[in-house]
Amino acid sequence: MVLLSLPLFMLMLSCTPKISPETKTSPATAPESPSTVVKDIFRYVNEHRQSLGLPPLKMNEEANRQAFLHSKNMATGKTSFGHEGFEQRVASIQKTSGWITASAENVAYGKLSANEVVKGWLNSPGHKKNIEGNYQFSGIGIYRDSKGVTFFTQIFFRN
Repeated sequence: MVLLSLPLFMLMLSCTPKISPETKTSPATAPESPSTVVKDIFRYVNEHRQSLGLPPLKMNEEANRQAFLHSKNMATGKTSFGHEGFEQRVASIQKTSGWITASAENVAYGKLSANEVVKGWLNSPGHKKNIEGNYQFSGIGIYRDSKGVTFFTQIFFRN
């Protein structure tokens, strides 16, 4: 259910079929720098994984680049919000990282902090499954549109 009276909302999708929850959030404070948000998302995801005894993910620069480009394309309307082009992103990552045996992706958008995005993903079964999945590497990219709405992409993969 969309609550139009709320000033903020977050729409998230994961590569898991039939997952597209909307979550209300509290107003965020002044926007953090994009690099800080990326680092914080990565830290929160790894803290969650480690709390379950899972190995931490390693950051992958090509996955970061692909995640950033996807977030930018969604924010600028070049692609719709979702996973359009996911296979091509994975193929690009594979060129520099070697054969990829499994991959997944979480996306979200809204006027959100890193903590709010990760909490939202962890409250969604499909996103949580990706965060807790058997992956070694991750890439995160964010892009803010002209209205201050941030688009988030996190790619997961293993060799």
